[in-house]
Amino acid sequence: MVAEGEKVFLSTREVAELLDVNEKVVYTLIAEKGLPATKVTGKWLFPRHLVTAWIETSVQNRPLEGAGVLDENLLVIAGSNDPLLERLVSQYNAQFQETLAVFGSVGSLGGLRALDQGLCRIGCAHLMHSDESGYNFAYLDRQMTGPRPVVVNFCYREQGLLVAPGNPKKITGIPSLAGGELVMVNRGPSTGTRVLFDHELKKHGLRGEQIPGYGVELGTHLAVGLEVLAGRADVGPGIRTVATLLGLDFVSLRWERFDLLISKKRFFDRPVQRFLGLLQEESFHEIARTLDGYDLKSSGKMVYPDSD
Repeated sequence: MVAEGEKVFLSTREVAELLDVNEKVVYTLIAEKGLPATKVTGKWLFPRHLVTAWIETSVQNRPLEGAGVLDENLLVIAGSNDPLLERLVSQYNAQFQETLAVFGSVGSLGGLRALDQGLCRIGCAHLMHSDESGYNFAYLDRQMTGPRPVVVNFCYREQGLLVAPGNPKKITGIPSLAGGELVMVNRGPSTGTRVLFDHELKKHGLRGEQIPGYGVELGTHLAVGLEVLAGRADVGPGIRTVATLLGLDFVSLRWERFDLLISKKRFFDRPVQRFLGLLQEESFHEIARTLDGYDLKSSGKMVYPDSD
């Protein structure tokens, strides 16, 4: 409701003054953050009441509370693809049949965005800091607009390069990709695996465009492994467990920390606590023991910025 005497529409300059930003920033907010606006005769106009509502929903196009995005019996998990996590989701659904857990494979950065927008209860990520000092916290500060979520470790897992059985190309590490003779397949830019791979390329003085197939991006570790197994690629970044499952060889790069991220207001939701409780059950550890490349030494423990 617009008060008597107030303008129904604001100009770009007036919105910039209201938000205390440069006018150029206003155009960015329209394109990237959903700032309500309409263009009339070539000029942007902003309905005052919609701008006010946009500000009140944390200035990020967040779904309104109570919009039904997260039903009390629905556990939405979004973020990095992982076979062990997928098996735990299946275990949750088998054990708690009156509820439902679903997983969205959107990459680590996608998981942060979904959590920030209230689209999931749990995000999952393994984003290594550029100085190799730890995981995820630097990205939480850059990518999320609200308070830091609670961070709970899911596992440590081994990252590396998936190569053909017997490693016929004699790939020993990132330097083997120099020269342009090997064809690779890649993960998407929003994934923690891609962040790590690009970091390793830079550390060894290589650029992605120097490697054939660098721009071929697939959605899961398994999809990368299948391309290598089929002979359509010589190498691809991925985790050890996929190499073992497909009978591929594996060149290790490092062990990484894979975390679950939960907003403080959702942490004590019943589905979240049930899911976290499964991390302590022997059945979960039994599943992990059937897969190579996992370490559950910190699984279920809260993680803090100086923990690595």
